[in-house]
Amino acid sequence: MSEQISFDDFLKVDIRVGKVVDAQPYPEARKPAIKLWIDFGADIGLRKTSAQITAHYSPETLIGRQVVAVVNFPPRQIGRFMSEVLVLGLPDEAGEVVLLAPDHPVPVGGRMH
Repeated sequence: MSEQISFDDFLKVDIRVGKVVDAQPYPEARKPAIKLWIDFGADIGLRKTSAQITAHYSPETLIGRQVVAVVNFPPRQIGRFMSEVLVLGLPDEAGEVVLLAPDHPVPVGGRMH
């Protein structure tokens, strides 16, 4: 188990739901990855990221899907691609990423609480 944090620490992490509007293979990445463009609604807008999720997803299966991501990390250069958010997932039995998502459609931009 990790070190305990305060509720105020939790509130610093801005986790939102977005909708994948574009997804492209990222063959230049060191490990197989997919580039994602995610719409987080009017307040945050369109953000991009790359994710090592090729074991369970292909670009075409991701478009239109809702995902959950941290939107307040600073941008990070991933190879030649600038990642602006961190998409969240959990490992399956083999350690491959399974994306977190709401089990019912929700408005994009909604903050996790």
